[in-house]
This record gives sequence, structure tokens and C-alpha cells, in this order.
Amino acid sequence: MPDGHAKPASTALSRFTVLDLTRVRSGPTCVRQLADWGADVIKIEMPPALDEGDPMGGPRHGSDFQNLHRNKRAMTLNLKSPDGVALLKKLAAKADVIVENFRPDVKTRLGIDYEAMAAVNPRLVYASISGFGQDGPYAGRPGFDQIAQGMGGLMSITGLPDQGPVRVGIPIADLCAGIFAAQGILVALLEREVSGKGQWVQSSLLQAQIFMLDFQASRWLMQGEVPKQAGNNHPTSIPTGVFKTSDGYMNIAATGQKIWQRFCQVLGKPEWLTDERYATAASRSQNRDALNAEIEAVTLTDTMANWVSRLNEAGVPCGPIYKVDEMFADPQVQHLGIAQKLNGGNKGEVAYVGQPIKLSRTPSHIVSHPPELGQNTDEILLDLGIDKAAIDDLRARQVI
Repeated sequence: MPDGHAKPASTALSRFTVLDLTRVRSGPTCVRQLADWGADVIKIEMPPALDEGDPMGGPRHGSDFQNLHRNKRAMTLNLKSPDGVALLKKLAAKADVIVENFRPDVKTRLGIDYEAMAAVNPRLVYASISGFGQDGPYAGRPGFDQIAQGMGGLMSITGLPDQGPVRVGIPIADLCAGIFAAQGILVALLEREVSGKGQWVQSSLLQAQIFMLDFQASRWLMQGEVPKQAGNNHPTSIPTGVFKTSDGYMNIAATGQKIWQRFCQVLGKPEWLTDERYATAASRSQNRDALNAEIEAVTLTDTMANWVSRLNEAGVPCGPIYKVDEMFADPQVQHLGIAQKLNGGNKGEVAYVGQPIKLSRTPSHIVSHPPELGQNTDEILLDLGIDKAAIDDLRARQVI
């Protein structure tokens, strides 16, 4: 459990120990899911003299790194050293899960691949996240979120029509690959209860990005349609999009005939219901640009707050478009409590983005700030039965 706390982040996964060999984002995202639900996560990093930092992860005490690595313990271990690998195997013999996001050939070269670790502990669930998969023609390529966004088709459908490819404003391939890997780990742990055996869980940025295309991918696979950029308009449900008001912008989703009817009444345009250009979903799709212009001419006559209130009261999905600070100030967001504050140490009060899932009996909490480099090395090794003299020797030889 996190250092200095009497209880884990949750009791849901507190019986599991996870060895975290990950860096940057996709791997830490995966492990964060396990740590936030109470697993005893041990973040393993190179000793200080050998550490090259966490590329793309920002400084250790920056907001990005801190949000990714809460609720963990940390130790240093030189995996390029035979003694370091031996210690990792000793840890793995008692662990439940290993998560890594090395390039596929690196773990084999270090001697810490799935086969090597399963030989030590057949019950081990070993999760690997890569850019393109563990094998195949691109397996050796370095993975990067924006590359996966492009190759996974997302950038071709993001942005305004004919704008050219546009990246999404978050590292969505990284994040989804990590979340899917965490889901795979949980599935494998559930299966282990039946078989008694661990297995190799694999996810990649490319696979995750393709899966997230969802209906846009199935449009091609099942209907032979190549989706295009639709900007703020929904590609198939019309009218859905961004509309300007007298003091800002809002989203409206007036999809389906019943909602469309209510929408026309609220806007004071019952004549649209019989206008042949807008009367059916098909005709609205065909005349989308003209319809959007007519809608915006009406929405410009009142404030965003008034429209959001009136449309929602009528059962028409509608919402403001917030900046991030405005989003966290929203009463519903505050009620949900997704921004979790933690006091402690010399950090003062820090707010983290909490889990978006609620469990009634075993909720998730932020219980510890991210550990310093190697903060828990000694206690973890002492738990393994390694005495203080041996620990001092390992440190002197830069094994830890």
C-alpha cells in the first residue's frame, strides 16, 4: 500500500501487487487504474546516477507526472545489471502483475520478457503496451500518440471539412491503450481464479486508436463508407453541433424525430416541422448547412445560459462549451467530486483528477502523493528478506 498510509486507495484490489516498469504515458495510465483501486503498486525506476528522466512525462514534480503517479510506492533497480534482474525476478515471484511499455525487443534483450518471468511465477499476469504490437512489420518502431492518431484514422475525421488532418487535443491513443491494458489485466486476473495460471496481456496504441473509431470504423467495414471530416457537426445525427449565442457557444443535439419536434417548439419555429427541407432526418442531413444557419440566427437572440436551461427543460440535449477552469467550476462537476484534494507533507493541498467510476462499497480515493525516486526501496527489499548490509552493498554497486 502507499507509504505512510494505514489503508490503500481502495480495498477492491488491495490483495494484488503490481510491478510498474512503465514510463511516459500509456503504461503509467494503465498502472494508475490499478493503483487507484488499491493495488500495491511498486514503481521501478533506474538508480539516480543512471536515471535519464521520463521523456515526454515532464518534470517529476510537474502536474502531468504527479497526476499519473499518485497512490504508488517507488524503488530504484538497475535492470541492465544481472543482479538487478535477479532482484526483479525475486519480486516477481511474489507479485501478481507486471506492466511494461518497452519496445518489444528491449525486454527480451534484458531477459525480463514474459517467458522469463512466467518461468519464475506461472501465476503472473504480464502486460505489455507498445506502439504497434509485439510482432508484425512495425513492431520495432517507436510508438508515439500522434503517430497512432494519424495511422489509426482519427486525424482524417477530426477538424473542419477540407481543413486537412487535425490531432485531438489529448493523447487519446496513449490513454486508451493504457486503459484497455488495465481492463485486460483485470480480465486475466479474473480468469486466473479459474485456471490458476497467468498470461500475457498485450495492447498497443494503434489497436486502441482503431477500436476507438467505433461507428466510424464500422461505417467502412460494414457499409463501405469512408468517413470524412465533419467539424463540429455530428457526421450522421443532424442537427448536432456547435451554435453561437449572444454571449458564447453551446452544443445542441436535436437528434431523432421526437427531440426534433420539441426543439422546433422551443426555438419558436414550428414551421420547420412541415418544411420539406427539414421534415425528415434524411432531408435535414441533405440540407444541414442551411438548417444550421437558420438555427444559429435564432440562438444568437438569447444567452447561452437561457438556451441551455430552456432546451434541457424541454428534453433537448444541450450544454455549454467550457474552458477547463469553467468546467471544474460547474456545480454538477463539483457534485461528482472528480477533482480530489489531498493534503500532505510539504506539498500543501493538491488536487488530482480522480477516477470516473464509483463503486458503492469499495470507492477509490487519492491517498498518497507520487513517491520520490526510490523512496521505498529499502522497505521493499527488507520485505523480501534482504538485510541492511546487503542493501547498502547493492546501492554502492548502483544495482539499486
